[in-house]
Amino acid sequence: MDYSLTTLFVVPVGQTTFPSSGSTQNLTAGQLGLFSNTYVALTAGTIVNYPYFYVAQGRTNTVLEGSKRSDKIAGCISATGCKSNVTEWYKVTGCSTHTPEVVEISGWSAHCGDDITITLRAHSSYIDTLWMNGLTRSVTVKAPCCTCGGNPCDTVDVNALINLAIAKLQAAPTGTNPDNVTLSTFFVFENIGGTVLRITAKPLTTYGVPCDVAAFPFEYDRLWFRAFIYSGPATTADFIVTDPCNLVATAAVTQRATYPMGTSNEIAQLEKNLYSYQVGALKSLFRMVGYNQKFESFVTDGTYYDTYYIKFNEWDKADNNWGDKINEDSTVIIAVPTGSAAASALEAILVAGLGAVTAKNTCATTTTTTSTTSLTTTTTTTILIP
Repeated sequence: MDYSLTTLFVVPVGQTTFPSSGSTQNLTAGQLGLFSNTYVALTAGTIVNYPYFYVAQGRTNTVLEGSKRSDKIAGCISATGCKSNVTEWYKVTGCSTHTPEVVEISGWSAHCGDDITITLRAHSSYIDTLWMNGLTRSVTVKAPCCTCGGNPCDTVDVNALINLAIAKLQAAPTGTNPDNVTLSTFFVFENIGGTVLRITAKPLTTYGVPCDVAAFPFEYDRLWFRAFIYSGPATTADFIVTDPCNLVATAAVTQRATYPMGTSNEIAQLEKNLYSYQVGALKSLFRMVGYNQKFESFVTDGTYYDTYYIKFNEWDKADNNWGDKINEDSTVIIAVPTGSAAASALEAILVAGLGAVTAKNTCATTTTTTSTTSLTTTTTTTILIP
């Protein structure tokens, strides 16, 4: 069973350190701390001296509620007489840089006067909602006249052909059909060195209605697409693979689209999704904000968060006696602003209590250069999947 009772903690932007004294009742609204089995505040130097610890956070609304607290987590790095109940312990780094999809069309082999068609098929959550099997659009251009030579039909002016294609791809559609969309809404088209047509996906539009907690929920989404280029007019045939007998140029995915990680919208959505597990009373979350008096958010808009995941079983094995029930494990998620002092301090305490953390992702890095052909550095693969 993949269900896990989950408690989410979000470290406020203003918190830079964690309590080293006092107990859970001393926590201010939003303040997060780690505490021993005797409710003593823990540090990286003291967490190993106790059989288990809690993660706890102060609340803004304390009516009918104490501090928000996790179940018992036992890392047992050096404490004697204890057994670890942790089954998974990992970190997902917040990534402010996410790469767009890039396709480059090169190796042109057209002849003068040929009709050449470029078809783009794009996918994202909203695009696939609006168009069956993605947004598919084609443009057809006629290869320009060749330069003079022994045989004027041998070599087409590739630079001119690319410019003609870009003009067509950027042109606004004609007619009043609501399905007519300008491709430049979703893509940037570039002529690279007169030999390559580069197509780059634009960032997706973000929607939101703050007065309704259920409208426009956060979802992992990216714009990815494929390009097909062939001679002749546009075809209605479905594109599964490129026709090797009708090649005009080679379209290659040179950069895969990646997802943003740890955005404020993502963490705020987790607060809503997991709300009923965070409170002991008034667990319902209504669509209109005014009805959710006990709901509280410690997310700051525009902030990226590292998230630490701790999955663990029940600590007291005596509670697992046979009965008409299914035992459930628990998960603690701690979101802390990426690159903050709190992130470093928190990881130091958790590593001291649980051991080295496993990193689940690597953020893309942007190469700073004035070259018009530079791309973001990412891991490449020969297997193209959505």
